[in-house]
Amino acid sequence: MSTLQYFNEKGAGQKHSDACHYSQAVIVGDVVKCAGQGGWDSEGNLDSDDWQGQIDNAFDNVDRVLQAAGLRGWEDVYLIRSYQLDIANHFEYFVEKLKNRIPGHRPIWTALGVPKLAFPPMLVEIEVEAYRSKQ
Repeated sequence: MSTLQYFNEKGAGQKHSDACHYSQAVIVGDVVKCAGQGGWDSEGNLDSDDWQGQIDNAFDNVDRVLQAAGLRGWEDVYLIRSYQLDIANHFEYFVEKLKNRIPGHRPIWTALGVPKLAFPPMLVEIEVEAYRSKQ
C-alpha cells in the first residue's frame, strides 16, 4: 500500500475516481500532481457542443482538485499540460483563461493537439503540478 496521500474532490472527481480506479491528485513531497481534468461539470456531464464551457469547467476542476489537496488553487501551479482536440481554434481562448486565472505568474506550459481523449465528448484536458509551500 502506498504511503502517499491521494485526493479526490467531491462530485465529479470522486465519481470518475470510483468508475475508473484513479485519484485526482497525489502529494509527492512538496509537489501536488493533478490528474488531467476534463471539461465536465460538477456532476461529470460533458457538453460536446460547448468547447468554451469545457475549457471553463476544466479550469474550475483544476482549482477544486488542488483545493481538495489543501492548496490555494491555480496560484500554486508551476506546470501545465493541456490536451485539446481542436487546439488551433481554442488556443487564444485558453491563453486568455490563463491570463485571467493566474495574472501573478506564468507557469511552464506544454500544449498538445490530440486526436482523442478518455471520454468521447471530451474536447480538452488539463494536467497540472503545483508547489505546496510550508508556510
